[in-house]
Amino acid sequence: MAIDISIRLREYAELTEKALDGFLSADSVPDPTLVEAMRYSTLGGGKRIRAFLTFCFSKMFGGSDEKALPFACAVEMIHAYSLIHDDLPSMDDSPLRRGKPSCHVKYGEATALLAGDALLTYAFDVLSENRSVSDKSVRLSAGILAHLAAQHGMCGGQSIDLSDNITSENDLFELYYLKTGALIEASCLLGYYSACDDPNPDVVGNIKDYARLLGIAFQIHDDILDVTGDPELIGKPVGNDERTDKKTILYFRDLKSAESLEYDLTVSAIDAVTDYADSDGPCQLAVWLMSRKK
Repeated sequence: MAIDISIRLREYAELTEKALDGFLSADSVPDPTLVEAMRYSTLGGGKRIRAFLTFCFSKMFGGSDEKALPFACAVEMIHAYSLIHDDLPSMDDSPLRRGKPSCHVKYGEATALLAGDALLTYAFDVLSENRSVSDKSVRLSAGILAHLAAQHGMCGGQSIDLSDNITSENDLFELYYLKTGALIEASCLLGYYSACDDPNPDVVGNIKDYARLLGIAFQIHDDILDVTGDPELIGKPVGNDERTDKKTILYFRDLKSAESLEYDLTVSAIDAVTDYADSDGPCQLAVWLMSRKK
């Protein structure tokens, strides 16, 4: 039976939010201000798409919400850290995030840096304490999350983004995979590993295909929203890419062609996983992401 993607997203966002609230407690910490900054940037906002994918891929392969929850929280902590650092003056220099002051604007650059560092590190503490899965599942998950968050994945993509060394559309696609798709891939694989500690290479390959294609489509949609979006809904000014002369998909294609490419990538992402049982969540999410306004 088809699911209502909006309802499911909200349900899993609430489940993840409650768990993150518990993990990010200020009890018995040397400096509550640091935890306050971590909570400020992690709680109370965001669609929790990465957590949703962790839950979905766990269910697809016989896992459960209980098994997936610590892994989903770990991914969301790393995502939050990346946004804190991405907003810094030395990176994107963004004063707003989700319609409110960025972490460094509210708490200062030093505290923002430490909040990001702490979230990144604490994510692996949370992941390693998952008692609902096998030790092998924990090892697999820690390894792939570290790999895809570091120089071979998200951080590598951020470095390429800062270098502004994009000369072709394929360069751009690689950037989008690394910067966005890699953490999506980690989210999906952590869900799979929460359900299975003896992974099938063919299944892993299909999950990677889904995540890579979805990540590129996701970033293309962000490019489109930077031109067509409503600043009130997005929570930050639009047109920033053009003002900063940043190469996006609209540097290489017109708007109609970019929208067509996003559609084709989304269809291919769905094709990679649609034959698995209980794949409604990831498939409908891919379609829903094309219609998002923020």
